[in-house]
Amino acid sequence: MASVVVTIDTGSSRRAGWTAAALVAVAATLPFWGEPSWMREFVEIACYFIFAMMWNLLAGYGGMVSIGQQAFFGFGGYVMLMLGNFAGVNPFVAIPLGALAAALIAVPVSFVAFRLSGGYFAIGTWVIAEVFRLSFANVSAVGGGSGTTLTALRGIERATRESVTYWMALGCVVAAVSLVYLFLRSRFGLALLAIRDNEMAAESQGIPVARMKLAVYVVAAFGAGLAGALYFVGNLRISPDAAFAPNWTAFAIFMVVIGGIGRIEGPLVGALVFWALNKFLSDYGTWYLLGLGLLAIVATIFFKQGLWGWAQQRWAWSLFPTQRRLATPHAPSSHPEPDAHAQHR
Repeated sequence: MASVVVTIDTGSSRRAGWTAAALVAVAATLPFWGEPSWMREFVEIACYFIFAMMWNLLAGYGGMVSIGQQAFFGFGGYVMLMLGNFAGVNPFVAIPLGALAAALIAVPVSFVAFRLSGGYFAIGTWVIAEVFRLSFANVSAVGGGSGTTLTALRGIERATRESVTYWMALGCVVAAVSLVYLFLRSRFGLALLAIRDNEMAAESQGIPVARMKLAVYVVAAFGAGLAGALYFVGNLRISPDAAFAPNWTAFAIFMVVIGGIGRIEGPLVGALVFWALNKFLSDYGTWYLLGLGLLAIVATIFFKQGLWGWAQQRWAWSLFPTQRRLATPHAPSSHPEPDAHAQHR
């Protein structure tokens, strides 16, 4: 009898992995030959991408649709600034500390948010974000409603500051993608998908639903805080309206919907589309925002599974496969994969 092997990787995913490693290696050299404006643009889009990746993990895989994740984005940014300005911590060291603080504050926040479900949960998370915004707007030590400047980087040359910020952004992007992918390939990822598809059935199979949802909520808060701390290191100034703006979650939802919700590749594709639109059309003001909304509507009507979901169905592409398949020596493991939603039914 032929031996049976459980496989996850495919030929296309292995090739994509090597290609991505080469691209990251080339990207790491950008500060030595690229323009400073390129690095600043990459840092900004990296923050959007990390934030969208965490929203996709929370909503696309965990089934918890939040419109208030900017609460942790802003909280991570403010903690980074306070550690840098008042505690003498290097702001680059304070970036992961700000993310950790966002993860910690997410635990007591979850006690309130998890009392709600469905649409009430979504609205409740937005209300929580508004509470965060109003709270920091009344703290005079960090500038109140007008905000304040990150002064801890004054002694560092601009070129050095921009290069280190860029490298940190690149490292955070690689870490976010790698950790989310490894998590979804693990048994915890399978449990999360089971909870998303049918929470009651998952609990009947012994999956600790409450603990899994809390873990995902905390991880998503950590990622949002990381993106916020990184963004305001590059921006050098923070205010409550900028840190806790609903646009952060709105743009994240746009990127995930355009790219494909419930797919690791979705936020990546959506972030590239968002960057291109922001780069070439943002000068049109209100028309630019209307264009984003119109594009989102068109995508949901004609590409219900997002651009990447459509491409995956048409050409069987899968850069980050999570499906487990049984393969024998006579059945190669690199056959085309079904779409991501069909994989976990």
